[in-house]
Amino acid sequence: MDRSALRPLAERMRPRSLDEMVGQRRLLAPGSALRRAVESGRVHSMVLWGPPGCGKTTLALLLAQYADAEFRAVSAVLSGLPEVRQVLAEAGHRFDEGRRTVLFVDEVHRFNKAQQDAFLPHIERGTIVFVGATTENPSFELNSALLSRCRVHVMEAVSADDIQDALRRALADDERGLGGQGVRIEDSALREIAGAADGDVRRALTLLEIAAELAQDEGGRITEQTLLQVLADRTRRFDKGGEQFYDQISALHKSVRSSNPDAALYWLARMLDGGCDAAYLARRLTRMAVEDIGLADPRALQMAIDAWDTYDRLGSPEGELALAQLTLYLASTAKSNAGYMAWNQARADVREYGTQEVPMHIRNAPTKLMKTLGYGRGYQYDHDAEGGIALDQTGFPDAMGERIYYRPVQRGLELKLGEKLAQLRAARAQARGERGEGEGAGP
Repeated sequence: MDRSALRPLAERMRPRSLDEMVGQRRLLAPGSALRRAVESGRVHSMVLWGPPGCGKTTLALLLAQYADAEFRAVSAVLSGLPEVRQVLAEAGHRFDEGRRTVLFVDEVHRFNKAQQDAFLPHIERGTIVFVGATTENPSFELNSALLSRCRVHVMEAVSADDIQDALRRALADDERGLGGQGVRIEDSALREIAGAADGDVRRALTLLEIAAELAQDEGGRITEQTLLQVLADRTRRFDKGGEQFYDQISALHKSVRSSNPDAALYWLARMLDGGCDAAYLARRLTRMAVEDIGLADPRALQMAIDAWDTYDRLGSPEGELALAQLTLYLASTAKSNAGYMAWNQARADVREYGTQEVPMHIRNAPTKLMKTLGYGRGYQYDHDAEGGIALDQTGFPDAMGERIYYRPVQRGLELKLGEKLAQLRAARAQARGERGEGEGAGP
């Protein structure tokens, strides 16, 4: 039996030239810098950053092919430093004999700093053409020394239309694909497979291969029922600890802040669909209630706590509706970050002024000695003062003077709070003989 037939369809259909690659039109367009370099064989060390199945491994193989170089691959998941050193030593011998080596390092972000540093002298000497592949942002995951010696190329998820082209090519190819098996499939079914692949060509070809195997019992025709079996688990791309995760939580938070409930609900659904921990989302939504809504609508915080508690009681999927309703409310209600800003300014003053003494008039005086020392002397009991507030009494250390941190916005409940505080601050300033709010105001 031909051993090549035992390989998965995705591996058999791997492009053999740049023209066979699907997607990456921006990066590999005719006349582009990278394409000219590859076709001329003048390849450079690089990092390929992109989602799974976008062609990183294929491009590395083509680099070696066009440059007439030896191709070697190591995986940061499976390989340790001893194996890497062995591959580098072999590349050194090959270099001495006048032949280059393209070293492909898959999941390079999983190597620690010491392991990444091992490649540096070999890249500098030209012993290897280093090609690292990563699904994570190189700025965060790769050390600066390695990045300074490589060019980063961003690869994009492959569009559904391009994936359909790859599927049709596999169906028509008699040598490597399914062309000799009599597989029949409607265009609508191809579109469904391409959509389910979520930008991953390898995944799409794998789904097609599974469907073709199941279709053997149907005379080679891939029916709707067959497709339902194959596409039963249609998970989307989502990395619970990577950049996609932080991009999506950022999108959710900013959609809430922008009062766009529809966009916020979409990102919540995306994250739950991708397997994000619902408790994490409940915690972040609660943070939004205090950071971006605050006292403009104090009900938001209680609703966040209630939704979190509801999810804890009901679990998934029923409890997800509570998080969805909370998201809609947070995005729709009045917004204010005044409390958040006031808290940050107060903390900044604590750092700037250090350990200030509590003014004597507002110190606690539970003993006779403390009273004798002046603790509590001059304190005015606000409930006995006219209007219920002792206007000429400060609550700040003497070295700081009166400070203003909280500035309510003109939205929601803070409209009323702002009016009250403006009157009160003006009365206090008048009682102290000051010009107004600008005197001693916080940053």
